[in-house]
Order: sequence, then C-alpha cells, then structure tokens
Amino acid sequence: MLAGVPQETESTEPNTRGGRSATAAAAAGTPHPPSEGFGGCEGRVRCGAFGRTAGSVVGVVAPDGERTAASGVPAPIPRSEPDAIPVPCAEPDAVVAPDDPPTVPLAVPPASVPPDGTSGPPRRTHRWGIGAYVVVEAVFVGVSLLIGFAFLGQPVSVVALTVALAVPTVLAAGVAMLITRLRGNGPRADLGLVWSWHDVRVGIVYGIGGLLVTIPASLLYVVLVGAEQASSAVGDVFEGLRAGPVAAVAVVLVVVVVAPLCEEIVYRGLLWGALERYAVPRWVPFVVTTLLFAVAHFEFTRTPLLFVVALPIALARLRTGRLGASVVAHQVNNLVPGVVLALALVGVLPTEVG
Repeated sequence: MLAGVPQETESTEPNTRGGRSATAAAAAGTPHPPSEGFGGCEGRVRCGAFGRTAGSVVGVVAPDGERTAASGVPAPIPRSEPDAIPVPCAEPDAVVAPDDPPTVPLAVPPASVPPDGTSGPPRRTHRWGIGAYVVVEAVFVGVSLLIGFAFLGQPVSVVALTVALAVPTVLAAGVAMLITRLRGNGPRADLGLVWSWHDVRVGIVYGIGGLLVTIPASLLYVVLVGAEQASSAVGDVFEGLRAGPVAAVAVVLVVVVVAPLCEEIVYRGLLWGALERYAVPRWVPFVVTTLLFAVAHFEFTRTPLLFVVALPIALARLRTGRLGASVVAHQVNNLVPGVVLALALVGVLPTEVG
C-alpha cells in the first residue's frame, strides 16, 4: 500500500460487463475491462501524484497471479496449460536409453508347459522311435550269439553261465538308456524310470496277482504240452549243475533283480515309449510290448505261457504310466522260479524243477 494515495476497494462481485468477470478476463489473457473505482483507466491505474504506476497491474501488464496488497484485487485462478493436463486414457511410450537395450522376456520351452496350462511334468519330446528298439534288440541277439559261440563245446561253470546270462541283457538295457541320453531327455523322462514307494506297492500287488494267475496257467500248460516243452530255457541251461551258496545267490540276483530291470527298460520302457511317440491308443503299446516280450525269449514252445505271464506286468506299467511298477511286478513274478533254481543248484531240490 502506498502512503498518501487514496485507495479504493474494488468489489469482489463478478463484473458482468460484457458477459465476463474481471477475473475470467485476466485468466483468459485479455485486457481487464474498465473499472469504476479507477476513473475509467483501462488495463492499469495511473497515479497522478507520483507519475508512475500505483499498485498492481491487473490485466495484461503483469503475469497471472502477481498481485499486491495495495490493489485489493484477488489473484485470478491460475490457468492450467493444455499440455499439462494429465491424460488418463493411455500411458506415454517408455523411452529407452540408447545404452540400455530393451529387455526381451525369456522364451519358455514348449516341452515344459502342458497344453492345458496346468502344472505337471514336462511332455516327452524324444527323437527316437521303433528304430531304437531294433538297434537294442540287435545288440542283445548279437552279444548272445557271440557268447554262445565262445562257450560252444566247452565245459562251463555256474559262474560262467550266470555271466553269460546277464551280459547280453545288461548291454541291451545300457544301449537303450544311452539312446535316451543322446536323442531324448534321459531315462527318467523318456522311460518313466522313476523311483516311488507308490509304484513299489502297485508292483507288488500286480506281481502277486500275476503269480495267482500264472502258476495255475503254468500247471495247465504242463498238462497240455508236457513237462519237457514247458520248461524254461534258464532251467535247461543250469540243469544238472551244482554250485555253492554264493554262486546260487548270484544266480538269484540275476534272475530276480537284474534281468527284470533290464528287460523292462527294453520292452516296457524303450519299446513302449517308441510306440507312444506315434500317438497311438494306450492299448497298442500294452499289446505290442507284451507280445514281443513273449516272442523275444526265443522259447517258442512257451510263448503262449510267457504272454500270459507278461500281462500283469504290462498292466502295472499301464496303471501307473511309469516303469517302476512294472519292474517290481516282474521281479515278484521271477522270485519263485529264481528261488527254486537256487535251491536246485545247492542240492536242496532236484535240478529238473528249475
């Protein structure tokens, strides 16, 4: 406020002259209309006593919002610039610095995401098929023939026969697992070779159930074809031989533990997985593997019986979708003949029983 200068209070009521108030005119950036209290001066007030501008400039002279107490005129409401108004409809594009390349999300392998989007084991995407089984079967047959020629006309012991019995099967299973490593995801994913107590229980149930079926079937088969035609190849090989307890236990381990594990890897593992790769119905691997398992023993007089023996083993594989249950079922099925053969080798039972 300036001393000695009479001050007039400008009314705060809206000035309706021309349809616009003084505040709105100032906010719009146009000259302030003439004020009644300042003698008709336009835009600014001139002080005659001092010869200079008195008070504050209300209109175009001073920027918006700049007022002094001397004017007594309230400051106009600041006007927002158009580019300062936030746009709620969309966010501006992020500006990426030249030195910081945009982050690219890592792609998820399709094999690890089930098609339905739920969590679950990864899909099997192996690159081997029926040809892998043919290679493995050729290894088994070739090694068996080489061992047979090596022992031809030579006296053999129980230990030598045990090794000859185990080596072809172990090599065939080893080649099968190697194929899954080289052209697949490994035996765990491709063959279903996973340890589980649930699969052990299922295998025991199917193995015992299989014995309840195969023992009567074996007795009936002996009646139909005779004892000589119904005897197993393993029993024929060890017929008339004697061995100590250690060798007998080794035979039991090969017949009950090693041979079932290796055979399941080849048939209910590799061959089953090769057939599943072609998206065939579930019963196709079940029937094909059971039939080839019976034929591949090369005991053609016992092929129908071996087919019956293999049914509960294949059912365990079909029930769980894994190899552990069929391995246990196969081992339970071989337990009785393995123990009988060991007792015959130590002289407790006649060797003809094996």
